Amino acid sequence: MRKYFIAGNWKMHKTASEAVALASELVKELKDGPHKYMIAPSFTALDAVSKVVKGTNILLGAQNMSTDEQGAHTGEVSVLQLKDLGVQVVILGHSERRHTYKEDDAMINKKVKLALSHGLEVILCVGELLEEREAGKAEKVCEEQTRKGLAGVSADDLKKVTIAYEPVWAIGTGKTATPEDADAIHKFTRGIIADMYGKAAADAMVIQYGGSMKADNAQALLAKENIDGGLIGGAALKADTFKPIALCK
Repeated sequence: MRKYFIAGNWKMHKTASEAVALASELVKELKDGPHKYMIAPSFTALDAVSKVVKGTNILLGAQNMSTDEQGAHTGEVSVLQLKDLGVQVVILGHSERRHTYKEDDAMINKKVKLALSHGLEVILCVGELLEEREAGKAEKVCEEQTRKGLAGVSADDLKKVTIAYEPVWAIGTGKTATPEDADAIHKFTRGIIADMYGKAAADAMVIQYGGSMKADNAQALLAKENIDGGLIGGAALKADTFKPIALCK
């Protein structure tokens, strides 16, 4: 039985003190929560938030990382630096990284393998643009991003990977894929994992939904057979909007 994984991606929001306040509230509200939890503040707040969540049931996540361990990479943040701050999970391949900052599958795959080699868990994001969905290419796009993102990842390391399906047209727009549409892509992606790694690995793979999940649609989405949690953006920025999702049964 797969366990729901509810993760908050705070993106470029909150100062360190604001992040500490929210993290502290979530630690109290979710201490008896039944699911797996993660919050990913901005890099500047990681150190402060790490002290708040240490020893709790909330994992510390980072929103991105460099392709390299260290070196002359101005403005980048390395896996070694993240681990030093207590980061346990890293989000890679988010649609904003793919489409705004032009990260391709090869770059994302390099990051995935580097993170896994250092023992971090990975949330690998996949998802199609609106024009790709309208052209009937949603499955093709998700398959390519999944296969290329996981290229060279061993079956053992796969156990540390979560996939997040995020239809790009539903992120920050207020639009949401219907539970049926989302589940169809989740099921399709699970089939790709089965083809790459076998049925047992596919059955065990946690696949989150990451397109404007909110308190009023979370229950319907999470009720679907292949949807195993959420990668939450806007609704993760306040405890009173994140908590109802985090405590969904």
